[in-house]
Amino acid sequence: MPHSLQVSTRSKRSRRSISKNGTLQLTDTYFKTNFGNHRLFSMAKKPLLEFTDKGIYCPAGKFYIDPWKPVDDAVITHAHADHAYFGNKHYLAHHFSKEVLLYRLGDIQLQTVAYGEKIMKNGVQVSLHPAGHVIGSAQVRMEYQGEVWVVSGDYKVEDDGISTPFEPVRCHHFISECTFGMPVYQWKPQAGIFNDIDSWWFSNQQHGLATVLVGYSLGKAQRILQNLDLNIGKVYTHGVIENTNEALRRNGLLLNPTERITADTLKEEVRKGIILAPPSSVGTPWMRKFQPYSFGYCSGWMAIRGAKRRRAADRGFVLSDHADWDGLISAIDATGCESVYLTHGYTATFARYLNEIGFDAHEVHTLYGDDEGAAPSDAAEEERSVQPTPEGKVSKRSEVKVSPSGEDSEGADAGEEPL
Repeated sequence: MPHSLQVSTRSKRSRRSISKNGTLQLTDTYFKTNFGNHRLFSMAKKPLLEFTDKGIYCPAGKFYIDPWKPVDDAVITHAHADHAYFGNKHYLAHHFSKEVLLYRLGDIQLQTVAYGEKIMKNGVQVSLHPAGHVIGSAQVRMEYQGEVWVVSGDYKVEDDGISTPFEPVRCHHFISECTFGMPVYQWKPQAGIFNDIDSWWFSNQQHGLATVLVGYSLGKAQRILQNLDLNIGKVYTHGVIENTNEALRRNGLLLNPTERITADTLKEEVRKGIILAPPSSVGTPWMRKFQPYSFGYCSGWMAIRGAKRRRAADRGFVLSDHADWDGLISAIDATGCESVYLTHGYTATFARYLNEIGFDAHEVHTLYGDDEGAAPSDAAEEERSVQPTPEGKVSKRSEVKVSPSGEDSEGADAGEEPL
């Protein structure tokens, strides 16, 4: 585990307040906090990062992380549309995000770095570290005058076989997502999920049905592609997914072979293979032309009762590119952080639970969304039925308290609309 750092965990000495301009401010008791025998802060010193109406800001370094309004200098965790917006003057991202960012955002001023490569921004040391979410996704580590913050972006802790696996980074303060921050979300190993997908595909093939499998175009589609049993048949792709595949191949990624579906593609041949399609294609004339077909949906939200029915899917496969309940807790604990800030997902619920078990957790409001395409009814139904207890068990609740923010904001490239 890189960046060994002496930190004290489970501290509840820091307090926070929100100023009128929306910036999170910390009181003097926060700055008096000691880590080991080394005093890191003076009472007059501001925290390294602030939460503003444009995004997460580093005043000392004069840059933002994943800003949702145009800024001069943006550090990007990954290329999904709710984290990589158009309009910034300068972008910094991982090498593997380069071609997808150029494809989605056009002619931008983009600098890319390798994982672990250190650069300086006005005296602040910045480095990117694997997040395991999608290809090229990164956590952002910042160090200034002995103070270390890490912004996770989106992440998962399971090795999916194509994204660089998540690596915990030691820090004093950790800014984390919690898209699936409820104990009901417990992922099974992906090998079993792909066995189910392969069996379903083979059965459809035997019954003369086309197989259409839906997942978002950056991350999920490539994860599916690399883990299918291609002895069953060929992989055909919607144009939005194939455009993303081509961008990744330009970046040097070795993906399994695919064939773009065009007007000349023979329906009889497609029925022998499997079709990878984005969420925006569901219910469209493009999908209906493959009838008769069986339609499957890959998402963490398939763990919710009724989610498959609301999407009119024949099969739902619980496959997420975000950490589940146990993954979130283990990732946060592995940082050894003094405090944790939760940006999107079940933030209120998860912050309350973390505080009950001894973490110093805070809910912050951002415009990051959910690239897995949660319908509001999905989140509300699950929130009504389960709430975590300090022991991590489920308790019944009668009303909705929170729901994950956003819907399918990932699909912002040409021709793809949110669900």
